[in-house]
Amino acid sequence: MNHHHRIDYIELSVLDLAEAKDFYTNAFGWEFNDYGPGYAGIKAGDGEAGGLALAETVTTGGPLVILYSERLADSHQAVVDAGGTITKDTFSFPGGSRFHFSDPSGNELAVWSHENPLPMG
Repeated sequence: MNHHHRIDYIELSVLDLAEAKDFYTNAFGWEFNDYGPGYAGIKAGDGEAGGLALAETVTTGGPLVILYSERLADSHQAVVDAGGTITKDTFSFPGGSRFHFSDPSGNELAVWSHENPLPMG
C-alpha cells in the first residue's frame, strides 16, 4: 500500500486527558500510549493512529473525524453511556447511516455504518 499523501494521524485537543482517555476507552475500546501529563497516543496495531493533547481550550469546527462501526446502534449507546453528547441523531444517507457526537471536551466526531436502519425518504 502506498502511504504517500494518506491521512496518517489525527490529534484531538482535550480539556482533561484522563477524562478523554476514559471516554474513548469506554465508548470505543481505544488504548493509549502515555507520553507524560499532557499527551496520549492512540494505539493502532503496532503503531498509533492519533493522539490526545491537553489544551487550554477546544475549538469546534474544521474537519470532521468519522469512525466506522459494524453495529451503529451499539456505538450510539456506548457514546451516551461513556458520557458523550449526541449532537446529530442517526440519519440515513445513500450507503449507510451515521450520527454525530461531542466528547466531554467538546470535540465533534461522527460514527457511520453500512447499516441503514432508517427509511430513506
